[in-house]
Amino acid sequence: MNRRDFLKATSVLGGAFLPLSSVLAAVDAPAKTIGPSESFSYAWLKGLARHLSEQKHDGAQENLPAELQGLSWDEYQAISFRKDQDLWADIDQARYRAELFHLGLYFKKPVKIYEIVDGQAREIAYDPAMFDYGKSGIDGDALPKDLGFAGFRLFHDNDWKRDMVAFLGASYFRAVSDSMQYGMSARGLAIDTGLPRDEEFPDFTRFWLERPDPQSNVVTVYALLESASTTGAYRFAINIDDGVTMDVDTALYPRKPIERLGIAPMTSMYMVGENDQAAYWDWRPEIHDSDGLAMHTGSGEWLWRPLLNPRQLRFNAYADQNPKGFGLLQRDRNFDHYQDDGVFYDRRPSVWIEPKSDWGKGAIDLIEIPTLDETFDNIVAFWNPDQPVQPGDELLFGYRIYWCDYPPSQPELARCVATRTGLGGEVGQKREYFSWRFAIDFQGGPFPFDADQDVEVVPVIENSAGRIEITSARPLHSINGYRAMFDVVPPDDGTEPINLRVYLKAGDEPLTETWVYQWTPPPAEDRELHNPGHLS
Repeated sequence: MNRRDFLKATSVLGGAFLPLSSVLAAVDAPAKTIGPSESFSYAWLKGLARHLSEQKHDGAQENLPAELQGLSWDEYQAISFRKDQDLWADIDQARYRAELFHLGLYFKKPVKIYEIVDGQAREIAYDPAMFDYGKSGIDGDALPKDLGFAGFRLFHDNDWKRDMVAFLGASYFRAVSDSMQYGMSARGLAIDTGLPRDEEFPDFTRFWLERPDPQSNVVTVYALLESASTTGAYRFAINIDDGVTMDVDTALYPRKPIERLGIAPMTSMYMVGENDQAAYWDWRPEIHDSDGLAMHTGSGEWLWRPLLNPRQLRFNAYADQNPKGFGLLQRDRNFDHYQDDGVFYDRRPSVWIEPKSDWGKGAIDLIEIPTLDETFDNIVAFWNPDQPVQPGDELLFGYRIYWCDYPPSQPELARCVATRTGLGGEVGQKREYFSWRFAIDFQGGPFPFDADQDVEVVPVIENSAGRIEITSARPLHSINGYRAMFDVVPPDDGTEPINLRVYLKAGDEPLTETWVYQWTPPPAEDRELHNPGHLS
């Protein structure tokens, strides 16, 4: 499945897309189980993953009946899990319930789902009676009895009508923030993303859902990951309180060397924003699930990298050692900047990754893919360890994922809240050569200064090529912050990317986080100077 198909399909998870049940049916028939009970623990799951890594990988087989493969999008959406079949609906004062996704449309690989009760796991059997087939045109009784499921979603007692977490498709999963809105996705693992060959998409092939303690706000989910290159054991301790937090532990067992391993991968969409106005044909000023990559490095520096919709695939690696955190954020939460009252991009959750231990040397990789379509997930970010990945290894990683409106970790310095770009030069003066203007707004931290403070704020600008001119840093009272401005003059007519770094300082003290950017000059034939007639 490519990203475009996946994003279209998983819109079923979003509150803005999915019709919600208006009533809760009476609870009278909990989900069925099949087969004998087996002892389960995370240690056992790691042992299973290690054992499977030594076996031939056959891959999950697509074996859907023709009628399920031929469903339209509306027909697939018409299939819903019956509320009277909700897992854990029989628990008195339960905090969580689970519903299972039906196979069909883009979801052709069955996954096995088990329930864990008191350390014993039993598989949940597929039964068409679990589903309401609505106007899908499907006769559930005519489907194979061992059809299986596509994934699952979780509900919390905050709102039994709206799901909070969903695992569906390959190793993808999503959650909401306080806004109760779905947006970007996370994955269990990324393999060879952004390389000049097909990316490998591992699958979660089995899930174990642990029966929750009604006295706890945590529900635990386990997953087995399988692909041609590796297997993996995953544990998700999910807490729905002030957004969704997932405490993740993973153990990977490579089958073969992996060139680019992506730990804690995030997948998002960026089509157009303040710094990239390419979609001039669309009536909305901004269209994106995330507007930047935030990084808190092992040395304590805060970096902000605004996202781009590039002309061609772009790959950047930000080297680090023992990162403190990173994430794809939606910092701009002003509805007026989007004007979309259908999918509400201003409510999309940010996702912050926080390692639970030292990860050593590596890099935070960012891949940006060109797109003309907001249904295409074109942004990927993850941690890529320096250590070579070899068969027989055991790779252990632990981290927390925060699905949030605002990340739990914020810089004490001022943050970048807007990046705008456009043609450079002096207003009212004829342009003799091409340059590109950058205007960067910083807010918070030490801003605004007290009226009696005599502070000289200056921009510190680094560039990998070209010439910097017309620099300034001045107060921006509308946001109680500061704006840095400068022009970049390309060194020649080429289109080699130019790397930029900017922060503001007073004396020797930094006042802001560091803004990092990669600007690609347009081809020479596209460098129109736009001089008005009276200046020619």
